[in-house]
Amino acid sequence: MVPEEVTEQPERNLKQYTHIRFMAILHLAYPIIIAQLGSILQGWADTIMVGQYGTPELSAAGFVNNVFNLCLYFLLGISYATTPVVAAFFSQGKHKDVLRSFHESNLVNLLMSLVVMTLLLILYLNIHHLGQPTELLPLIRPYFIALLLSLPFLALFNSMKQYSDALGNTKSPMWVMIGSNILNLLLNYIFIFVIDLGLLGAGIATFISRALMPFAMWLILRNKRQAMVQGQNVSPNRQGVLTLVRLGIPISVQLCLEAGSFNVCVLFMGWIGAAALAAHQIMGTVCTLAFMVIYGIGAAAAIRIAHHRGLGDWEEVRRTAQAALCLSFIIDAFIAVAICLAGHPITRLFTTSHEVALLVLSFLPAFVCYQIGDCIQIIYANALRAIEDVRTMMIYAFIAYILVSIPLAYIFAFPLHLGAAGIWWSFPFGLSTAGICYYLQFRSHIRKELQKQK
Repeated sequence: MVPEEVTEQPERNLKQYTHIRFMAILHLAYPIIIAQLGSILQGWADTIMVGQYGTPELSAAGFVNNVFNLCLYFLLGISYATTPVVAAFFSQGKHKDVLRSFHESNLVNLLMSLVVMTLLLILYLNIHHLGQPTELLPLIRPYFIALLLSLPFLALFNSMKQYSDALGNTKSPMWVMIGSNILNLLLNYIFIFVIDLGLLGAGIATFISRALMPFAMWLILRNKRQAMVQGQNVSPNRQGVLTLVRLGIPISVQLCLEAGSFNVCVLFMGWIGAAALAAHQIMGTVCTLAFMVIYGIGAAAAIRIAHHRGLGDWEEVRRTAQAALCLSFIIDAFIAVAICLAGHPITRLFTTSHEVALLVLSFLPAFVCYQIGDCIQIIYANALRAIEDVRTMMIYAFIAYILVSIPLAYIFAFPLHLGAAGIWWSFPFGLSTAGICYYLQFRSHIRKELQKQK
């Protein structure tokens, strides 16, 4: 549950000592970080198991997973709207509104997953026009359907996870995700190798593990929901649904723009060559570990910021964002130094190619430089979501990732002949642009709120 000081007016010492805010943020952040890192490791294990079964299966899985990635980001963004709404009601003691928002969030996320499923089904019916090797289509189609059917369950889990996080209970989703990851690995082994279903087996394992997640969360949250309203009937209303859609769509667009810019960079890497593409994949995998840690801090800060916003304590909203940024800088500095010092051993884990290893090492200076911008954009993107200021964030994301990052990646790589390293040097500019824009928007919003209170 959320610490006592979150649900009441903050004590004076919380405003005076930054280390207390550090501990409060870390208390909420570490379960989020553990769960996300577990998901990454599970994804690695999936790739290894499918790759061991066969190279065609690995190629087909890579194609389908790339198709689904943007859809997963979109659905994740929709679920993010739940946290600020629920957290604000919870901090105000409006338990009936908290439970109503729970039902509204589930409804919105389920409906959005059905919309995404419809679009993907249209793509599925035309998948033979996408230029993929004909021999891969019999592998692609059943795996595609298995992942497609799992989307409503994943969307419902996302909704319940954000609801639980907003109440300060970040540990329950962590255990559900860890349990799901372990189950998925076991089912992968059974369906892929024992029953010999290959890639379809991996899809079935993913479907089963995802289908069980929302049911587990429902059972965990049941007693808490019942205690809040003591048997009263609470139903979704139109205004609450529209609020979640109004908040969720811009967040989803922002996430998709960020992910889309990196996908375009993958395309650029492919133009350079197979070695550049492999090096980019390795460095991207390593960087994801750093990103997930910092994102966990940002998500935890968003929970606390949303609570303080609900209490009308805008000064503490500002201080919490500052503390989160400082904490992310400290932790990210250790991570960046560790990755740089372990550069050679890390490359040997992924490749035996000397050319690929040298390319990975050439990315490290750009990786270090973009950590500052990445920390700023993660913390203040989450802060803006927490205060429900998301429309301008979508515009800033378009500027940073589409108008800055992608053109610079092309210019650095090709006209300036910096190659694969040039693409990575575009990342500090794009991420820093986003971070600065988000920070300025957050500061402007806080100043307006503080002036209203004077």
